[in-house]
Amino acid sequence: MTRGYLKSSPYFFRIIKIAWLLATILLLVLAALWPAPLQEPADLARVPNPVKSAWFLLWIQEVVSYSKYLIYAVLAVALGMILLPWLPGQQKSDQASWLGTGHLRIAVASLVTFAAVLLLTVIAGYFRGENWAFVLPF
Repeated sequence: MTRGYLKSSPYFFRIIKIAWLLATILLLVLAALWPAPLQEPADLARVPNPVKSAWFLLWIQEVVSYSKYLIYAVLAVALGMILLPWLPGQQKSDQASWLGTGHLRIAVASLVTFAAVLLLTVIAGYFRGENWAFVLPF
């Protein structure tokens, strides 16, 4: 065994199993306390305005509200995120680290993408009103 390293099994995987179990229990408790905000059955005679996507898709709805062709930008970003680990010029790491110096471009790209998705989700969720017009929530 290499000096300064610890085998992943069973130590690391034991922690992962416990974290997974606790997260599952927490999600089940939260789902029992706060049921999904389902609306009444769909009625084409009475369509709500605005019709919003689920929270995890709101950012895409916000992007395509500017232009239908921006869906290609969303797909390009998704493809870019998938290909991040194989970008050329990345240094091989000897050990795992959060935001390591050899992976600064990947870290910055990931954080900028996360911030943009979060901002677009907040705008679409709280600042869009009737006919998808920009409104202030307060």
